[in-house]
Amino acid sequence: MLRIGVSACFMYPDPNRTVFGHKTLTYFEREMSRYLARPDVQPIMIPDLEGETMANFLRDLDALVLQGGADMAPESYGEEPIENGRWRGDKYRDEYELALIDYFLKRGKPIMGICRGFQVLNVYFGGTLYQDIATQRPESIKHRDAVEYDQLNHEVDLVPGTFLDALYTNDPSRRVNSIHHQGVKDLGKDLKVLATCKEDGMIEAFTNTGTDPGQVIAVQWHPEYSWNYQPGGLMDHERLYEHFLTICRKVTASEMPY
Repeated sequence: MLRIGVSACFMYPDPNRTVFGHKTLTYFEREMSRYLARPDVQPIMIPDLEGETMANFLRDLDALVLQGGADMAPESYGEEPIENGRWRGDKYRDEYELALIDYFLKRGKPIMGICRGFQVLNVYFGGTLYQDIATQRPESIKHRDAVEYDQLNHEVDLVPGTFLDALYTNDPSRRVNSIHHQGVKDLGKDLKVLATCKEDGMIEAFTNTGTDPGQVIAVQWHPEYSWNYQPGGLMDHERLYEHFLTICRKVTASEMPY
């Protein structure tokens, strides 16, 4: 059984919230859990723990998935908030997830970043973000729409010769959903671009060059939301995850005592 650790989303105290209004909640988005779970795969939300307690919890996990959610704080990548602090982000979650990446990466365990997770991985490797694509890169297409939400989509160009290009060789679709207003500005060190937006060139996927192809993989889109599209509408979301699981099994098998 593979045990996939999943970073938590945070909901902070809000006295106006009827239930648990004075408490911080950590949660696992439902469609993410359904996407990750398999007969031999157990997704486990990583709680907000500290020190040795956190290390003990992480020890038996085989891989990390960073799920989507709140913006990153500009301070996490060395910038000040623009637009009078309109997009301040979630610095607490930034620190929690950056520490998780550090733990898993140093132990050679696979990591997949999705949407926010894609952005956090870029920042971990020294990259920066557009705080708001529409403001800072107005020539770009619309990448987020509150009404269309996960129905908004666009085409991507897969970089020839990469494992992602090979993975989708016979998939007729080159479309992905788009639910983000931030994106990669400066690509982090030791990262290789795997896909870009066909219309405006925004980076949509990358991998780490210091590990096996796909062992550290990040995508700006949400593969877990692809279930509600007609077959052929978007790139096959199963291929990406199955490739990641293959790597997880390979790494886990290499760690088993004989």
